[in-house]
Amino acid sequence: MARYTGPKWKIARRLKYSISQTGKELGKRPYPPGQHGQRRRKFSQYGLQLAEKQKVRYTYGLNEKQFRKTFNEAKKLDGKHGVNFLVLLESRLDNLVYRAGFASTRRQSRQMVGHGHVKVDGKKVDIPSYRVEPGQVISLKDKAEKFEFVQASLENTSHRPEFVSYDENKLEATYIRFPERPEILSEIQENLIVEYYNR
Repeated sequence: MARYTGPKWKIARRLKYSISQTGKELGKRPYPPGQHGQRRRKFSQYGLQLAEKQKVRYTYGLNEKQFRKTFNEAKKLDGKHGVNFLVLLESRLDNLVYRAGFASTRRQSRQMVGHGHVKVDGKKVDIPSYRVEPGQVISLKDKAEKFEFVQASLENTSHRPEFVSYDENKLEATYIRFPERPEILSEIQENLIVEYYNR
């Protein structure tokens, strides 16, 4: 299954969840799209599990195969399966480029990584799914630092999560530690995702 490249706002309205985490998608029309969008719908337990899984998948912009692979990797780690899964998603390079403020959206950050504009510990990495370890430093190539959209994104970034530190002078971000559960998608019920795949 290919990655979804269609309108994100329509997906957000269908799921009643802001996948950009800005809330803009639901600002004007907080109901599902389509002719019958305002009808009340009651979801089954399976429907709730599927919706929760889709919220996370579209938030991070993964296709189903990548998403399931990461879920299976989280199963092998110590601790709670659902929390480990979210931590692995947060540790992706494209996500941390977004968290650092180098890009205004995760889709934009994925494109930056894929085009070879991002470095990890001084070495170019062009794999968006690259797993960053705590202590590693993320930076941009000299050419990329001058891009208008990068400068605009850095200027508009007023908040960064505590597990990412940013050095304005060097234009570098450090992944300090693995995030804790309250710092990741507080509205998501990861137990429903675990139930979905274990059903």
